[in-house]
Amino acid sequence: MAKRAKPTPGASQSLVAHLEPKSAAAEAYRTLRTSIQFAGLDHKCRSIVVTSSSPGEGKSTTVANFGVVVAQTGARVCLIDSDLRRPTLHRIFGLGNSRGLTTALLEGLSLTEVAQPTNVPNLWVLTSGPLPPNPAELVGSNRMREALETAVADFDLILLDSPPVVSVADAVALATFADGVVMVVQTGKVPHEVIRRATSQILAVKGRILGVVMNGVNLKRDGYYYDYYRYAGAYYSKGEGRTS
Repeated sequence: MAKRAKPTPGASQSLVAHLEPKSAAAEAYRTLRTSIQFAGLDHKCRSIVVTSSSPGEGKSTTVANFGVVVAQTGARVCLIDSDLRRPTLHRIFGLGNSRGLTTALLEGLSLTEVAQPTNVPNLWVLTSGPLPPNPAELVGSNRMREALETAVADFDLILLDSPPVVSVADAVALATFADGVVMVVQTGKVPHEVIRRATSQILAVKGRILGVVMNGVNLKRDGYYYDYYRYAGAYYSKGEGRTS
C-alpha cells in the first residue's frame, strides 16, 4: 500500500496527488501533466485556464491535483482561484481567504506578493480574496491581464480555476489572456450540446483549447468518490477530434 503523505492542516481529502502520491489516482493526474506538456511543444503553456461547461464537474479538484503533480517535478506552480463567485481552492488547501486575487487587483499588488505557500514544495495558491460585486469586470480587466503577465515571470506554470463557461463570462475573458484552456466534463451529467456551446464560446475569442478531462464519479467511498482513472483514459488533444 502506498505511504500516505502528512496531510496539510485543514486540507481536503480530495488532494489525492499529495496524500497518496503512489496511487492510481495520482498517476492519472501525472498522465494529464504529460499530455499538457506535449500540447505545449510548439507553444509553451505558462498560464492555463481550467474550466467546465456547468457547475459541479470537478474543475477545482482537477486544478489542485494537477498543480501538485507539476510542482512535484520541481517546477514553480501558482494556482489562482479566479472563481470570484464560488471560490474553492482555499478550502481544498486549508488556507485563509481574507486576502487574495481581489486584494492584489484592488490594491495594485503583484499576484506573487499575495500568493500563499502550501505544504507541497514549489506550490503556491492565490485564493480569491473577498468576493466583489462585479467578478466578470474584475477578471476581464486590463489590470488582471497585466498582473497575470507579470506573474508568469515568477512561476513556471500558473493554473487559473475559473467559473463554468456557460453560466458566466469570466472563463471566456480569461481565455483571451492565457496560453491555453482545459475543459473538465463530468461524464453523463452535461448534454453534448452544452459542451459544444461552451467550447464554441472559447474558440470565438481565439482561446486555445488544449483538451478535455472526462471526469466520472462513483459513489463508492463516503458517498463521494472520484473515479480518477477516467482522467487518464479520456484526456485527448484538440487534434484528435473527439467530442465526448
